[in-house]
Amino acid sequence: MAKYIHSMIRVLDETRSVDFYDKVFGLKVADRLDFPEFTLIYLSNPEAEAELELTVNKGRTEPYDLGDGYGHLAVSVDDVDALHARLTDEGFNPRKLVDFAPGGELVARFFFIADPDGYQIEVLQRGGRFK
Repeated sequence: MAKYIHSMIRVLDETRSVDFYDKVFGLKVADRLDFPEFTLIYLSNPEAEAELELTVNKGRTEPYDLGDGYGHLAVSVDDVDALHARLTDEGFNPRKLVDFAPGGELVARFFFIADPDGYQIEVLQRGGRFK
C-alpha cells in the first residue's frame, strides 16, 4: 500500500513563501536541500506526517504560470472561524467563509486563501471526512 508523503509546488521567493506558510498554517522548515540549480524546502507540523515541498529554481525571476490544471491544496483546522478572523486581521485576505450544504445538510465549512505565488489553499473546519 502506498503512503502519501508530500506535495510539491514551485515558488519564486523562498523567504516570502516560508514566512506565509509559517504565519498562516504553522508549517515549519523540517528540511532544506540546496543544489546548484534549485533548493527543496520541506515544511511540516506535528498535526500530520505529510509535508509540503517548496521548490525554488535558482535564477527564476518570472512568476509561475499555474495553468488550468491546478486545483488547490487543503488543510483542516480546529476552528475555521477563528483562523479566518485572525488572517483577516493580519491582512492575508482570505476569501469569505462558506457553508457548503447542498440539499440542506452541511457537508463542509471552509474558506480559500491564496499563497504569495497564487496557489489556492482550502481551509476546512475539522470534522467528519475532513479530519
